[in-house]
Amino acid sequence: MAKRESRQRVFTLVVQVGRKADDGLPDGATGAALMCFASGVDEAEAVRETVAVLKQADLAPLEVTGYGTLEDRRAEGHEIGDDEVALMERALAENAVIVAQMTPFFGEDDAP
Repeated sequence: MAKRESRQRVFTLVVQVGRKADDGLPDGATGAALMCFASGVDEAEAVRETVAVLKQADLAPLEVTGYGTLEDRRAEGHEIGDDEVALMERALAENAVIVAQMTPFFGEDDAP
């Protein structure tokens, strides 16, 4: 029997989070930006799954910005390293949300 091809794709998302008790952010941080790679049949599903996972991790998602798939980002001229591609492949293989980078904010001037 032929293996059915997955409709899942991986999307790059940047999630801004606020503070919440026991969120694990550094002392003095006012929030953070998380770059995530999330699988989904579309970007809306990837966003829903990412927000759900972050809430389970005691984070407080405030805003999500989507940057599309690997192909979308390359078409926009983004430089994407092998390490990012490997994390995207892992997110697809595991049907997962992977937090690739966390940048804490330490005041009003840090927020994008």
